[in-house]
Amino acid sequence: MIQSKHGAPPGSLIYLGPERKAQPKITLIEYNEKDIIQKEFSGINDCLNATKDGYIKWINVEGVHHTEIIERIGDYHNLHALTLEDIVHVNQRPKCEDYDDYLFCIVKMITYNDDVQSEQLSLILKGDTIISFQEPTGIDAFDIIRNRLNQSKGRIRKLGADYLFYALMDAVVDWYFIVIERVGDDLELIEEEIISDPQKHSIQELYELKRQIIHIRRQVWPLRDMLNNLNRSENELITENTHLFFRDLNDHTIRIIDTVETYRDLLTGMMDVYISSNSNKMNEIMKVLTIMSSIFIPITFISGLYGMNFEKMPGLKTEYGFLITCLTMLLVVSGLLLFFRKRKWL
Repeated sequence: MIQSKHGAPPGSLIYLGPERKAQPKITLIEYNEKDIIQKEFSGINDCLNATKDGYIKWINVEGVHHTEIIERIGDYHNLHALTLEDIVHVNQRPKCEDYDDYLFCIVKMITYNDDVQSEQLSLILKGDTIISFQEPTGIDAFDIIRNRLNQSKGRIRKLGADYLFYALMDAVVDWYFIVIERVGDDLELIEEEIISDPQKHSIQELYELKRQIIHIRRQVWPLRDMLNNLNRSENELITENTHLFFRDLNDHTIRIIDTVETYRDLLTGMMDVYISSNSNKMNEIMKVLTIMSSIFIPITFISGLYGMNFEKMPGLKTEYGFLITCLTMLLVVSGLLLFFRKRKWL
């Protein structure tokens, strides 16, 4: 059940999203180049009190339907009320907001099995602290980042919190590539079916796939705008070195958009092919029916002529009259078939 904030003042912490009953999961990862500490908490106060100086801190909250947790984090880190409101309104468009002492970004994590589903991820960069908020959907895009931190792979443990901020967004964008690849596989299967043997359900599958691509497009276009704004930001929380990575991430987003637009064009072309194929099939059916009608017209004329109630007709009462009539019909049919064959209508 989705609640409503109708009549509530701006900044009200009212969760707007699917009804969830799962208990919140709060994790804290603190690390520097030499050390890493991971803890899980049932309450947000214990998590906030456990943070240490000299470490980059990553607090991840899974379960934004518990608004009291969001409110407590907002009080502790002095976050704007509208930021907290956007966190619990899980139908936001991707965006980035630059406050005086922190950056707040919303991105959409998408998954694809039989249907494209999206999950809102909210990220806050404040000093040496990253706070991420996500919904408990069963798929965690950040697992790969945790593995990199634990194994100290690459530069992630050597650089600052702004690089972790980038890495989390990069993990989300990587999922877009996975989803796009799966959509492309489904597109190829439908294309083969339409070209070889179009079925009635093919057009339904095309429209369903088109709906999925439109859903992806709605998530990735605002993401490009968000990254552009982030790259233009002069906030000192993001170093010039990390800006380079964000520009590269923006390039990845443009590649995804180009692929989505290509798929849209392919879908439009495939729909035209399906309609054309059905029209050709209907034309073939009409051609066969027309040929059959053309064959039976002279036969019907001959049988109708000899079916009239006249006594004096040539061959009507002769011994071979019926046989002659049948042979005449056969000759007419053979002549028509030869004519159709010569005209390449058969």
